[in-house]
Parts: sequence; C-alpha cells; structure tokens
Amino acid sequence: MRKSTIYLYVLGLVVMIAVAMVSSGIVVSAQNANSSTTATNTAKPKTHKPKKTAKTSGRCDPTKGEQEDLSGTYTGKADHGNGEPPQDATLTITGNNFTMTSGSETHQGRITAVKTCGYIGATMMMGDLTPPAPGPNPPAPLPAISLRAKKVGDKLWLKSVPGEKMQVSFTPTGPGKSKPKKKKSTAKKTDAAAPAKTTP
Repeated sequence: MRKSTIYLYVLGLVVMIAVAMVSSGIVVSAQNANSSTTATNTAKPKTHKPKKTAKTSGRCDPTKGEQEDLSGTYTGKADHGNGEPPQDATLTITGNNFTMTSGSETHQGRITAVKTCGYIGATMMMGDLTPPAPGPNPPAPLPAISLRAKKVGDKLWLKSVPGEKMQVSFTPTGPGKSKPKKKKSTAKKTDAAAPAKTTP
C-alpha cells in the first residue's frame, strides 16, 4: 500500500472523528439549552399573597350593648298618655328599681337600660314585681313599655319609642345652666382730636 493512500485514510478517519465530536457537542449543548429552558418555563415563580385584614369601618358594633345605670332622683313633668296634661312628678331610680310620685299617685316597678352606639334603650315594667303565689288563675303579666332614654348630668328624659301602645314621657324641669352674660364695657369712646386749623 502506498504511503499517500495511508495518509489519506488516516486523514479521513480524523475528520470523521472530529465531525462526530462536534456533532455530539452540539446535541449535548442543545439538550442542555432545552433542559434549562424547560426547567425555567416549568418552574412557577413564588408569589406572596397579601394577608387579608379585617375591615374596620370606624363605626360602632350595633350588636354589642352595655348596661346603663340611670340611678338618681329626677324632677320633671310626667305624661301618662291618658289625655290629661303632664303633671309634676319625681322619679327615683335605684339600680333597676324605680318609684315615680305624681300628685297623690305613686308608681313602682323595674327599669333596665342598655346603651348601644350612643342610643339608650330602656324597658320599664309597672307594678309589683313580687312573684305571685302559684295557683290556677295567675295574674296578667305586668305592662312593659319600651322607651328611649337620655341622661345629661342630673337630668333624665324618657319617651316611648314610635309604635309603642302606651305613649308616655318624662321631661325634666328646673333651671338649666345659663351661660354667663358678657359684660358690656362702660368706657365711652373718645372722639379723635380734630386736627388744628392752620391759617394760610
């Protein structure tokens, strides 16, 4: 065999190996590129969801009420809703018990008040609260009146809510706190001195 033929044969073999290596490198790099792209595309980015916070409207909760103590002695006009003009009355509340004296009549009973969102709702029950003795004919339940109450200092207003069968009210009387009158200054205003006349 000639040397030239051997050289050509070896050269061709080297070229084939080089081509094979280059091809395999391209395939591997392409596979790496594809795998990295696939991994990047399939990976879900982590997102932080904002936590839900309770909404506060700044308003009070109408479902929550606080017991209101209306204890005190009040004088005013009582309207019993019987068509007669209001009469002078004294209302004394001690805890949940009350006594109202109006003229020659005295009424006793129980009153409870609850304050919700600045509104005071009261329930007044007239009559003797002593439990009746058990028997076949129990007495009729005591009348209850739903009222709206307002207390400012030593004064108390009571008025039946709209729709109540018994429309009664208690309105305070007596001198209210008057604002001090401003004293007017007695100093007389002095006229500004007229400018002196000058002769030409």
